[in-house]
Formats: sequence, C-alpha cells, structure tokens
Amino acid sequence: MHRHKVVVFGAGGVGKSALITRFVKGNFLSNYDPTIEEVYECTSQIDGTTFSLEILDTAGADQFCAPQERYIKSAHGFILVFSLTQETSLREIEDLRQRIYHLRGDNRPIPLVVVGTKLDLTTEREVPQELIRRYAVRWGVPFYETSAKRNWNVRPSFEDLVRQMRTRFPYPTKIKSRRGPFRRAKTNKTFTDSPGPNPDKCLIM
Repeated sequence: MHRHKVVVFGAGGVGKSALITRFVKGNFLSNYDPTIEEVYECTSQIDGTTFSLEILDTAGADQFCAPQERYIKSAHGFILVFSLTQETSLREIEDLRQRIYHLRGDNRPIPLVVVGTKLDLTTEREVPQELIRRYAVRWGVPFYETSAKRNWNVRPSFEDLVRQMRTRFPYPTKIKSRRGPFRRAKTNKTFTDSPGPNPDKCLIM
C-alpha cells in the first residue's frame, strides 16, 4: 500500500482543521479550537489504488517553528490553506510556499495544492477570483475553492494532491512512526474516488 505524509499549513482560523476533518471523518467541525499539532490518518482509494495518508494539522503560520521545518523536509506533499474571507491569509501562504521550496532545496516538483476555504460565506468574501487566477499562473499550482461546511470540493483537492504524490513518489513509501506530544485521530473509514458535489465551484489553474 502506498503511504504518504501530508502537511497542512495556513494562518490561524482559516479552517485547516475543518477541512481535514471533513475529508477524514466526513463531518463538519463547527467549533474553532486553535490547533497546536494533530495527526490524522485515513485510507483512501483513488483511481483504483489504495493510499494510506498521514495528515499533519499544524498551528497557524504565525507560529512557525523549528519542528515544522523538519516536517517540510520529510513530507511527501503539502496543502496550503487560506480563507476566501480574509485576503491577508492568501499573502501569508505565499511566504509559506517560498519557505517550503527553500527548505526542500531541489528543483524537482513538490506535490502541492492551494485551498481557499469558506466558499459558502459569499457575503463575506474578500478574495476575488481574478486574484486567485494570477497567483495560480504565477505559482503554477492548482487552486481549489472549498467549503468544509457544505462539503464542496474538499475531496477533489485531496485527490489532486494524492495524484501528484503518486507521480512524484511512484513506489510504496514507508512512514516512520512519530514520537512526541501528538494526539492521533484515527479512523477506519475508507473513501473511494468520486467527483464530489458542486465541481463547478472548483477553480484549478
């Protein structure tokens, strides 16, 4: 079985935990509880291949520290999360992206997806699609607009990353056991690939 380690970065309060919980457990995390670090595990079947994912939910980008540098060096893929209702959160992930490429230190492709959250909060939106398109062209990475509450385009964003990791790391990968003060939220749920609801709300450049 292919095993991949994913790290999710983004500013505090943008909905990283809600995004992961929707994908892993299939429900919506309505209460905001600032995350220090938490690891989620799930098994997912995409394109007929079964993958085991270890997803690290990190603290806000403003709390970036030395341990997170180690995660960048060991991860197979990244999801950079910003809120469509907070334009400053998009600028913060630009710094994160640069840090990832700097720490990885090579010219090989890095599996990476950028996710805008809270698509359902239409009246509070601050980030226009035109700005997202400019970032997508400049960075050359896929962008998704999602809603964990409505379950819009959550799974497609993770599927995209898995396909990138499968291309970059085509052989089964062994993940070393993690030690330290991390709480694990495990699930036995297995997901199969599907187009997901509202695919028209997904922006990929």
